[in-house]
Amino acid sequence: MTGTGGPRAAFRKASAPRIRRLGLALIAAALLAGCATGTTEADPGTPEASSAAAAPDPSRAPEGRTPDGTLLVADFGSDTVTFVDPGRDGSGEGGAPIASVKVGTAPYGLVVGEDGRAWVATAEGVAVVDTEQRTRLALIPYATESGPVTTGEYRGGGMGIALAPDGSRVYVGVNVPGEDGAVEVIDTATREVTGTAPVGMRPFDVDVSPDGREVYATDHDSFDVTAVDADTLKTRRMEVAPYGTEGGLGSWLKPHYAVVRPADGKLLLPFEGERLAVLDPRTGKVTIERMTANTHQHGATLAPDGTLLVVGTGPIGSDDEEPSLTVRAPDGSERVVPLEGPHEDVAVSADGGTAYVTGGFTRDGYWNGITVVDLDDEKSEPVRLTAGNRPLGIAVL
Repeated sequence: MTGTGGPRAAFRKASAPRIRRLGLALIAAALLAGCATGTTEADPGTPEASSAAAAPDPSRAPEGRTPDGTLLVADFGSDTVTFVDPGRDGSGEGGAPIASVKVGTAPYGLVVGEDGRAWVATAEGVAVVDTEQRTRLALIPYATESGPVTTGEYRGGGMGIALAPDGSRVYVGVNVPGEDGAVEVIDTATREVTGTAPVGMRPFDVDVSPDGREVYATDHDSFDVTAVDADTLKTRRMEVAPYGTEGGLGSWLKPHYAVVRPADGKLLLPFEGERLAVLDPRTGKVTIERMTANTHQHGATLAPDGTLLVVGTGPIGSDDEEPSLTVRAPDGSERVVPLEGPHEDVAVSADGGTAYVTGGFTRDGYWNGITVVDLDDEKSEPVRLTAGNRPLGIAVL
């Protein structure tokens, strides 16, 4: 973290274009796609949107158990999850979709337990998928009324989703369009909703503390994180708004995804490739660290060694940089890997050597694939792998 005047000076310097961007967002909120208010879909005239997703090749699908290292993506555009062979040594080379399973309308986030069951947040309910046999086992309806079942970026229903450390519960953030949302608790043994906790607006992401005692909903449209006591379901909300809350629903500068740092239980929330908000959930205090990608950011995950991976979706202003993957070491040093086209979420291989970045994206301009990034070889070029239909959430089996 270098630069004349240090991080604070850099932040002050960065704030001017952000203010200009906020003004533009307020003037044109009804026209802007993405994180502002409104409903958008990809322009059907764009190559990325109009190109059909590659159909799974049944001849590649293994009989019986799905191999370890297979990728699973939530196909927001086709109501399925797709199993993807990541290619030779997981590099993306020679990889392809191998099977798809219908799960429910507009699947968003997903999480996979050690027992091989995937839990997929759809507009209709949480789908349970046996990833070994590649079949849907159940669809668990929500207890929260979220309106008609629809598609599109602002649809109601499940968004972020997470598993308790012991695998006994699933926590899913339910979006209620135009209102505060909820975190619903699902017993993984009975596959029933056992509790509901109120959270903020549009819970993009859900995470769990390392000890399983708290659940965290990242509330995109209310600029905060809601902490939910896993036993009592009591809640407390903590503002996370390093650029302020001016502009409300019309602002682009809101939290999206978070990760929980195992070492201290703090939440890491990236903003705009400029600021990393570090939230201490015990105190509600937020500290800011500098980031360098200068691009609108969404998905995030941690590699086994503590390296933070953050997806840069692309510019929201004329002074922003293009899509990228930030690779941030535990000491705060960063390298930024350029990506071709918008992306949404990221997962990492078990050995921490490879990142898989989905091209589905919640706004227009998405493409039907995954970019594979070799994290060990900085000179290698990312590999584009055809996979799924507008893939958003991703997991490595």
